[in-house]
Amino acid sequence: MSCPACGGATVRFAIPAEHRELAPETVEAAAICTRCLTVEPTADEPPADPAFQRVSEAFPTRPAPAVPLALCLWLCESLATNRRAIEAALEAVERGGADPLLAIDRLIADRSVEPAIDLERRRHQLEDMLY
Repeated sequence: MSCPACGGATVRFAIPAEHRELAPETVEAAAICTRCLTVEPTADEPPADPAFQRVSEAFPTRPAPAVPLALCLWLCESLATNRRAIEAALEAVERGGADPLLAIDRLIADRSVEPAIDLERRRHQLEDMLY
């Protein structure tokens, strides 16, 4: 599956039941673009072990922090509408063993990604939400 926004490669992943309320849509699986970080729902069967390392060296590789971080990026399209879900996603990333703001800082610095959203601006807004 290629990204509908930029045509880049995607990484499909399952959205565990505990995180489904975070997704902007009721879906069981999604795909994140390795180039623009756009997240889209997918009907395709996700692999048992998603290759999150293909997204970026800055992206968590374990599903526990990677899935909520991907959902957070998806939700960042509308901070005002998704504020509570974004806060919950950031907390889930931390519970999964990763620092969400550090991961975002590293994504911003990664020249192999060109985020579809203004990740630098969002990063400051996310920090305000988290702390």
